[in-house]
Amino acid sequence: MLCEKCQAEIETVTCNKCGEAIIPIGNYCYLCGADLRLKSNGEEGEDTIDLSSRILCSDGTCIGVVENGVCKLCGKPYIPET
Repeated sequence: MLCEKCQAEIETVTCNKCGEAIIPIGNYCYLCGADLRLKSNGEEGEDTIDLSSRILCSDGTCIGVVENGVCKLCGKPYIPET
């Protein structure tokens, strides 16, 4: 695909669901909404995050995820619920 302004080559990927060549600007196809991280056979790609194994920050106002015992967003130590 060529840029309309400068005629430079633009990298594209083919959507597994709709089959259209699109510019990879996110994790989802902007034409049909399919997850571009999934392979064509429905399996997840290697860089997909397993959301079921994440630990959320114990601070009730933070939206961060705990890694190595501390929240990656606010830096507070993880305190498990009792």
